[in-house]
Amino acid sequence: MSTAILSILSGIAGMVGWGIYDFLGGVYAKQIGPFKSFFWSQLAGLISVFLLIFIFAISLNVPVLVIILLPIAAIIYSAGYLFFFRGFEIGNVSIIAATMNLWAVFTMLFAFVFMGQRLSSIQFLGVLMIISGVTLASINWSDIRNHRFQLSSGVKETIFGAFFFGVFWNISEIITEEIGWLSTTLIVKFGIILFLMIFALLTKRRLGLGKTTFKTKCMVALMGIIEAGAVAIVNYGLTIGDAILITPIASALSIVTITLAIIFLKDKVTKLQGLGIMTAIAGIIVTAF
Repeated sequence: MSTAILSILSGIAGMVGWGIYDFLGGVYAKQIGPFKSFFWSQLAGLISVFLLIFIFAISLNVPVLVIILLPIAAIIYSAGYLFFFRGFEIGNVSIIAATMNLWAVFTMLFAFVFMGQRLSSIQFLGVLMIISGVTLASINWSDIRNHRFQLSSGVKETIFGAFFFGVFWNISEIITEEIGWLSTTLIVKFGIILFLMIFALLTKRRLGLGKTTFKTKCMVALMGIIEAGAVAIVNYGLTIGDAILITPIASALSIVTITLAIIFLKDKVTKLQGLGIMTAIAGIIVTAF
């Protein structure tokens, strides 16, 4: 199988896995809060990735640069998802998912500036479509008609999350090329859990799920396993391809998230916001060419 096909397939796997994770994250961030849903799903993901070391070999030769970058990657990824889940907690899942598409723009921008990767003319057009689509989807147009400018609830938090994800995936590409996809996934997951526990201790947050139903606990664990699989596959893709190709495909995850939100949550969006969502998704697809 060619490198290009493997890269495309890894991007698609990331799209589906993250799309499901983000949808479930939107549901359970509203039920048990963004911090708890993220912590416990990541713990379940860490356990599932740890089991893979009995099947695949991992690299124990970690360069100094990677040792420095690993904790940074864990903190940045945690910050990205905490902002993202906070957006889900207070906002409309479909609009938040569309806004999160900006992470593809940030990823490509950082790859362009710091890693020397370049966009084709059609990929540049796709980036403009994403930005335009997110703008249409994220603005509260009823307030505009009343001569007030206001972003929809949760959009500001989601833009911060998208920025952190853009930084993370470029760092992840560097780490993955040095120590491999499994080692990267496992160590970053461990770093995320360690960071969240320290953060919870310092801010006196409770992590317990004592009054949570068994079904909720199972679903949070399942979403963590799905997300860990998506991260592992995309990291594998980064060992054979470039972030500038794989991430635009994977970032089409909003197709999955928005579809699930409309079907199961009956999310309502205006016509302009719907146009924005479709434009952003189309832009992501265009950047893959």
